[in-house]
Amino acid sequence: MEAFLISTGIVALAEIGDKTQLLAFLLAAKFRKPLPIILGILVATLANHGLAGALGAWITSLVAPETLRWVLGISFIGMAIWTLVPDKFDENDAKLARSGVFATTLIAFFLAEMGDKTQVATVALAAQYQAFFAVVSGTTLGMMIANVPAVLLGDRVAHHLPIRLVHGIAATIFAVLGIATLLGAGERLGF
Repeated sequence: MEAFLISTGIVALAEIGDKTQLLAFLLAAKFRKPLPIILGILVATLANHGLAGALGAWITSLVAPETLRWVLGISFIGMAIWTLVPDKFDENDAKLARSGVFATTLIAFFLAEMGDKTQVATVALAAQYQAFFAVVSGTTLGMMIANVPAVLLGDRVAHHLPIRLVHGIAATIFAVLGIATLLGAGERLGF
């Protein structure tokens, strides 16, 4: 349950103001069809984070536990720093296919999420907790928590969120996870 809750919270916070949330705003404004956009985000996130979670689980079979602890600890601290760097929306992410709202959202979200901080966080969390389903479910729920309101409420909400504060909270959580991992937190539990 811990892996699920931490994965959900971290991704929900890290996603606020992220380029994929900006993409959700753009798609909602262009198409004005929330259901296929939300379903496209869900399927793209499940596919993307499923691959990331599988990579994280696979890494644990390759790396010695002590080495993995250091790699994960440093990765979480790196994620904390990365979370504080504002995302820039790439216009290439906004180029929309002519295959319908669902397919456009699916493709755009899957591609925009490649190498994004939430995908990298999914790899690290899956390696840390060794709980593929809990992590992928949590990171996917976190994405939906951040992006569904973007689709449903659009610009009306975006300008009222204290994005710096939200990113600061997410960065703090990543930093605490990194430091705790480096100090050996979870070793008694088999992490």
